[in-house]
Amino acid sequence: MTDEQTNERGERIAKWLARSGVASRRDIERMIGEHRIKLNGKTVDHPATFVTDTDVVMVNGKVVEGPERTRLWRYHKPDGLVTTHRDPEGRPTVFDSLPEDMPRVISVGRLDINSEGLLLLTNDGALARRLELPTNGWLRRYRVRVFGVVDERRLADLAKGCVIEGVRYGSIEAALDSRKGDNAWLTVSLREGKNREVRRVMAALNLHVSRLLRTSYGPFQLGELQPGELEEVQARVIRSHIPRDAEGERGRKPR
Repeated sequence: MTDEQTNERGERIAKWLARSGVASRRDIERMIGEHRIKLNGKTVDHPATFVTDTDVVMVNGKVVEGPERTRLWRYHKPDGLVTTHRDPEGRPTVFDSLPEDMPRVISVGRLDINSEGLLLLTNDGALARRLELPTNGWLRRYRVRVFGVVDERRLADLAKGCVIEGVRYGSIEAALDSRKGDNAWLTVSLREGKNREVRRVMAALNLHVSRLLRTSYGPFQLGELQPGELEEVQARVIRSHIPRDAEGERGRKPR
């Protein structure tokens, strides 16, 4: 298909909504299956639906504005917040804690309720999806406080990867920073970021994680941000680090 033909047809609705910050493409495809999206008053029933600048798209009965410029924030997630827009248990969420003048954003990956530290937020769902991909090869670095006897040889062996309760984990770099009695601080770095990976791997080493703080996500650092604080990443920094997708596109251009 030529560029002219693509422009005439518009953009696939899942990508358009992802770039509008509604959700990831995967979540949008699920929402289409739940009949929650309309195009020009008609329910969308297939992700291979195209949107042009003259179309009206509604999600859950509300009109979605067109994609804005890509924006990205560094946020210091405090302990006790869940990384979800709506929690069925009524627990406080990351998004409830954001300033009222923030646009609608989604997170790049998640931190569980008891984890702290760097969480990236963006208004671009397509960007969030790309930054989560393990193929980026980005390190996620953590400071981890554990209770128990640390065996440094077993820590070093984590670099070879491991299998715990049938789940295979890739190479993990773990080093002992300090020890006081039965408590120790570790620096742990990994590239995959499976659900609760650090806690499960430490538990397999008979170590209980009492605090987990993410200090970096790829090239982005927690820095001096205090719990609850956030800071927007400059557009030039986004341009220098955002990975190209499979089609060699960068999505919305940060300005």
